[in-house]
Amino acid sequence: MRHTIIDMSNMELTDKVVAIKRVTKVVKGGRNMRFAALVVVGDGQGHVGAGLGKAAEVPEAIRKGKEDAIKNMVSVATDENSSVTHDIIGKFGSATVLLKKAPEGTGIIAGGPARIVCELAGIKNIRTKSLGSNNKQNVVLATIEGLQSLKTPEQVAAARGKSVSEIMA
Repeated sequence: MRHTIIDMSNMELTDKVVAIKRVTKVVKGGRNMRFAALVVVGDGQGHVGAGLGKAAEVPEAIRKGKEDAIKNMVSVATDENSSVTHDIIGKFGSATVLLKKAPEGTGIIAGGPARIVCELAGIKNIRTKSLGSNNKQNVVLATIEGLQSLKTPEQVAAARGKSVSEIMA
């Protein structure tokens, strides 16, 4: 996964906890209980990130997850309908997420983890389908991987050495 550095100085970030798991490590003296929190952070204007925090207490795990998510923020290309610029499939591990462009008024049609990522990225119209694994962490990361690999018509035109009108025709 490639990361781009994004200036966080003037952004208003929103965070949502996707999942909190209680994990146990069996040691000689019994069991060590810890918590792992999967947190998604976004500004609602095309930037989103996910992070995993682990700690002995839930609030500390959430705080660590939020810090990790801020470090892993990515930019998302959107069109004039606040939708994705084109259909794309995001893959991470055995989770696959299909992200489909949608017209104005569609809303966010997505399952739990993918919905949270799309909302925090500022996408208003999208249809998604989670394929393969339903593991929340992998679905979140597959969604972010798909959103990150979106290209604008301008980027595609520049790569092909054509004009935007030729690409869109």
